[in-house]
Amino acid sequence: MRVPALIATVVTAALVLTGCGAGGDNAANQDSALRVAVSPVPHAKILNWVKDNLAASKNLKIEVVEFQDYVLPNTSLVDKQLEANYFQHVPYLTEFLKERGGDLKFVAPVHIEPLAVFSKKVKNIADLPNNAKVALSQDAANQTRALRLLQANNVLKLKPGSEQGAALKDVAENPKNIKFVELEPAQLARSLDDTDASIVNGNYAIDAGLDPIKGSLAVEKAEQNPYANGLVTRPELAEDKRIKALAELLTSQQTRDYIQKEFGGAVIPA
Repeated sequence: MRVPALIATVVTAALVLTGCGAGGDNAANQDSALRVAVSPVPHAKILNWVKDNLAASKNLKIEVVEFQDYVLPNTSLVDKQLEANYFQHVPYLTEFLKERGGDLKFVAPVHIEPLAVFSKKVKNIADLPNNAKVALSQDAANQTRALRLLQANNVLKLKPGSEQGAALKDVAENPKNIKFVELEPAQLARSLDDTDASIVNGNYAIDAGLDPIKGSLAVEKAEQNPYANGLVTRPELAEDKRIKALAELLTSQQTRDYIQKEFGGAVIPA
């Protein structure tokens, strides 16, 4: 099931990047359009709102480039096919660079998408049956979030001291003998028909019509949440006037107000 989806993503991305002038870095020209990779929801929606409503105030031109996965926005930025991306939090970026290499810089946090547990089988997280099948992300940073969320809701206990980078091997107590299924984040919302519960990233939940606030069994708290999605660029572009302008617009009060009004708590300004 993943192979056709991956092929479609790669082909779409290739076509989009070709349209944006793939292979040519326009970093030297600070008056040219800023090419920014985003996930479709909510990142593209937020960035397009900024483009349509605020960018002119900074004489900023923005090209919005959408990707369905969490890999190509970073590799395309490292390869100088883009000037920035806006789809990830610091823990994911740190893990990505550790595994794949490259040099990228987190510029500014913009919003938080609370991770949530969804189910079509039970109405309360305490009602998960013995041997329940629960899907969670296969990438390290979001797997840690999922396990911490389950621990916060008394589903399991992690080994003391492992919470900051917990993986499945760090589950110390699993009283219901939960069977975990590791999936790519984009597959989690689609897995609900086949699992007792799935722990879904906020952007994919919204894209699938799921409400993290009203429709989930459990949801991450926003307070002191380290998983704010933000603007990322290459180090040599960190002082580019376009990057600075975009960071200012994405964190402006106008954008905060838009996020709060548009997403009703499912996306929270950082």
